[in-house]
Amino acid sequence: MTEAKRPAPEPFARLEAQPAYLRLAEAIEREIVSGRIAPGDPVGTEATLCEQFGVNRSTVREGIRLLEQSGLLRRDQSRRLFASLPRYTNLATRMSRALVLHQTSFRELWEAALALETASVEAAARHATDEDIAALTDNLERSRAQLGDPDAVIHLDTEFHTLIARTGRNRVLELAREPASLLFAPTLRVILPKVEAAPQRNVEAHAHIIAALARHDAAEARLWMQRHINDWRRGFEKSGRGLDDPVERSFIEHVSGLRSGGRA
Repeated sequence: MTEAKRPAPEPFARLEAQPAYLRLAEAIEREIVSGRIAPGDPVGTEATLCEQFGVNRSTVREGIRLLEQSGLLRRDQSRRLFASLPRYTNLATRMSRALVLHQTSFRELWEAALALETASVEAAARHATDEDIAALTDNLERSRAQLGDPDAVIHLDTEFHTLIARTGRNRVLELAREPASLLFAPTLRVILPKVEAAPQRNVEAHAHIIAALARHDAAEARLWMQRHINDWRRGFEKSGRGLDDPVERSFIEHVSGLRSGGRA
């Protein structure tokens, strides 16, 4: 009996040659992420990196550019390179752009905000200090004083929700909510001209949330945050927009403009 012939194996896939600047950036990133190079530690000059990696200066500069964009490297006034912690906004803007490019809908933004903002405010109710309440109250007072200024309303609303997340003392939640939050700000430019009462309703919701946080009342804080996020939905629909519409690519311009102003 003859042995059946086995099918020929599939040929190996061609290996893709990775550019040298990417390999250099990944090597430095591994050292930083592993902790062998700590934030604040010097990484070297362009000349020393050229020598260590055996590559030319343009390769080093391209690798450094990638790491600076991701927030893992920074330069001091003398242009020396140091390891650094990525800013939250640096991380979040990439995800925000991905959400837009994947045609995320406004309904998805609303649903995500409903989950993440309520989780954040519950955490804030557990951890809020007198200093946190003072910062939130200062935001509220500035918001009340600038109800007629759309730019100020948008900026202060974004700041309020950032303060809530920071008060929760949960960096995972703080970072998780940021990409959707960055895309919410431009929607207020759509809502404010169409819904006259929106700024006042915003301020009233913020006041109730702060009062609940001051009492460490997580249930009440959650209730008012849910009302607040659902009020955004009603305002958005009143503006004539549809929740199932994809987020416009023009929103990327707003997100990209925040890169230089992000916090560590």
